[in-house]
Amino acid sequence: MNQLEKSPELSEMVGTGGSATGADWLARYSTSLLGVFGTPQRVLVRGAGCLVWDADGKEYLDLLGGIAVNALGHAHPFVTSVISSQLATLGHVSNFFTSPTQIALAEKLLEITRAPAGSKVFFANSGTEAVEAAFKLARRNVGSAATPRTKIIALEGAFHGRTMGALALTAKEAYRAPFAPLPGGVVHIPFGDVDALLAAVDDTTAAVFLEPIQGEAGVRPLPAGYLQAARAATRAVGALLILDEVQTGIGRTGKWLASEDAGIMPDAVTLAKGLGGGFPIGALVTFGPETSALLSAGQHGTTFGGNPVATAAALATLHVLADQHVLDHVRNVGERLRAGLAGIDGVTAVRGEGLLIGFDLDADVAPAVVAAGLDAGFIVNSPGPHTIRLAPPLILTTEQADRFLAALPALLQTAKDNQ
Repeated sequence: MNQLEKSPELSEMVGTGGSATGADWLARYSTSLLGVFGTPQRVLVRGAGCLVWDADGKEYLDLLGGIAVNALGHAHPFVTSVISSQLATLGHVSNFFTSPTQIALAEKLLEITRAPAGSKVFFANSGTEAVEAAFKLARRNVGSAATPRTKIIALEGAFHGRTMGALALTAKEAYRAPFAPLPGGVVHIPFGDVDALLAAVDDTTAAVFLEPIQGEAGVRPLPAGYLQAARAATRAVGALLILDEVQTGIGRTGKWLASEDAGIMPDAVTLAKGLGGGFPIGALVTFGPETSALLSAGQHGTTFGGNPVATAAALATLHVLADQHVLDHVRNVGERLRAGLAGIDGVTAVRGEGLLIGFDLDADVAPAVVAAGLDAGFIVNSPGPHTIRLAPPLILTTEQADRFLAALPALLQTAKDNQ
């Protein structure tokens, strides 16, 4: 029994009494919420670990994790206890003040990102807000009067968020067009093309924004050597290299940062999604004193960013990931999933790292696979017509992974039959 069910007053306010079905809830949804997400696929009411249940009592294996958010699954006992304890102690203070959890989390992020002395952290509430802060950081890299830096480079296929600065960096025209004109100066270059990168980066470049793996484009990792080339090119002209690890960071690839193996130090990294274990939080990490000095007092801010509850949730999440060796587990289960997917008829390509996985199909049936998966009790995502994305909780068991692999052939066939 949850707290709503225990409290008659709250139950009455939410309307949880009686036997409301998923259809009942969706009817209420359609008359009360702005339709920017379309019609929700299900009404979920409860979760535990990698499982969730809908309003009609059906169980699902969650292989999307709130789009790479629920790093420790649903209702993790340690994370929920820390959140409850912190909320009962101190829930919110303005940023005229700070709290021990805010300071401790900043220190922890500087540690796990291997940031040098003089590095700093800015806390936000989401990935797009972290990117907005990074966008403003880039704007502060102004260059000189003789050679102003006004150009910001991003990649075709990029997704950095939907607020105006982040949307300017996002490449998908369907997202951009309704809100033009967007903040200017952003140039999109071909994905993974080093020659195009080198041709674009010049003395007028303020920053280059890169995702080590493009999640919304179907889980596309940057080619080997691309990050090193970007680091060398940006350093040569004084541009910033900013890595968007909102989806790929905090253990998603079996490392704290997906970019770790490149052996480079960026100028800034954005984080969010899995950082709070399901609780909203984002962060911008600036590397070194020179970059960290670009934004000064009064040039950016947030009401809720870095609040005691969000930072406590993130500290609890990071503690479990480290203490229970979850990153090792992510690498092992991810390798098992990718190997299993590669052996399934109808799967033509498998990409990704750790538990961020994309696989392509031999027909444009990915949305139908999502629908068939829901009917069979699996939550997956289709970022494209022939691509499925998996981003499950990092605690996904080998048995749960195997259960999906065993069910997938039938899901593919059902999808094709229903086309």
